[in-house]
Formats: sequence, C-alpha cells, structure tokens
Amino acid sequence: MHRFYLPPAECHGEHLTLAGPEAHHALRVLRVREGEEVTVLDGAGTGLRCEITGRTRDTLALRVRDRNSAAPRPCAITLLVGVPKGKIIESIIQKATELGVASIVPLLSERVITQLDADGSEAKAEKWRHIALEAIKQCGSPWLPRVEPPMTPVAFLSRPEKFDLALVGCLEPGSRHPRVWFEEFMAAHQKRPASVAVWIGPEGDFTAAEYAAIQKSGARPITLGSLVLRVETAATYGRSVVNYELSAEPGR
Repeated sequence: MHRFYLPPAECHGEHLTLAGPEAHHALRVLRVREGEEVTVLDGAGTGLRCEITGRTRDTLALRVRDRNSAAPRPCAITLLVGVPKGKIIESIIQKATELGVASIVPLLSERVITQLDADGSEAKAEKWRHIALEAIKQCGSPWLPRVEPPMTPVAFLSRPEKFDLALVGCLEPGSRHPRVWFEEFMAAHQKRPASVAVWIGPEGDFTAAEYAAIQKSGARPITLGSLVLRVETAATYGRSVVNYELSAEPGR
C-alpha cells in the first residue's frame, strides 16, 4: 500500500486532501486511481488508512477508513553527529529515521569541512527534513523525527536541553561499553532512561576541547569497538546499540 504524508493539522475529519508534491507523486509517478487504498502518516504517531474518492489535475480526495495511533516511544533518542563530506549525512538521517530517533542534530564541529551561514544552515535543514519524511514513508513509521539546523557543539550545549543519559563515542582510554552506563543508570534510578543523547564525531573526530565540553555536560564516553569507524557507520552502530540496550530484558 502506498504511503503519503500530511501534517497533523491537515489530518482531522473524515475527508482529507492530498496536494503539492505528495499529490504530484501519487498522480504522475504512482498513477493511483479512485477506489485504491493508501496510507497517510501524520508524523505525530497516527497512520490513516484511506480510500481515494476523487482526483483533479493537482489533488487527491481521500476518505478515512481507519485511524491507528501509536503510543509515544518510551525513550526519546537524540543523535548528534558531525557533518561528513558530501551527501553522507543524507544516508545518516535516513538510517537514523528508520531506527526511530526522535531528533537529529547535525554538528558543525571544528574538524567538519562543511561550514554554513544561517541561511545555508536552514536550507540544508529543510532538505534533510525532506529526507527524513521520505524515510518514514518508506519504512512506515508514524513518527517524524525533528531535524535541527546544523550547529556547533558549543551552541547545542548552551541550550537548556537535558537528557537522562548522554553518551559520546570516544576513541580515548577509559571509554566503556554502552551497557555499563545503562546498567549504572538503572541501578541508580530503577528504570530505563526516558531520554538519551548519542554524540558521534565527524571525520577526524571531535577535538580534545570539544570532548572535554561534551563530557563536562554529563555525556559518558563509550567505545564503538576496536576498529576506527566511518561517521556513517559509527552513527548507525551507536543508535543500534542504544536501541538494543533499551529493549533488552533486565539482567541480560
């Protein structure tokens, strides 16, 4: 069944209208017809099974047949990742969306080659949000992650945002397996964390000063194994390990 996106404000009532790029894709690429059923995702936890009841040159009329609301995820995960060269960040955002992150913060750290002004940052963010949107349609997730404009680690750390548990991928001695920090948190609080941040450095890694600032904010250093991973591999590895630890049964 084909999937489309409509913002939550446009998903009220029994009758919906698909317009703009979503309608163009449905009409010109997929060539859907009246009577077909499609799924509409609102990105805020709801999936709607709809029947196509009409069409114009540029719009599709839909009637809602069924609504399914997904419970909020028990843990909101934020991925903070240094922006790599080229279009690799697009793949990182796609995979992070498929793995269920709540938000993605592209970082312009000192060793990031790509540097942007305010206008360039917002333009990039808009493009990356579209990639996340396409990813939820592909995988069927009803939750659209928030994709922030790229910012420096210092800018993010200056915000009042707090996490139950923050982790930073680190190649330095003293890094621990993520499980150590999850077990420590659960022993102290008798529950799993409700919010987790995962910091992944860029090509060339964070500088010593950046590591110090991130760890001073409370992030725990974690190892991602004995090999030096590319940024995109480290981001997927880190998110996957966190996902596993959050879903593992206590004591295992």
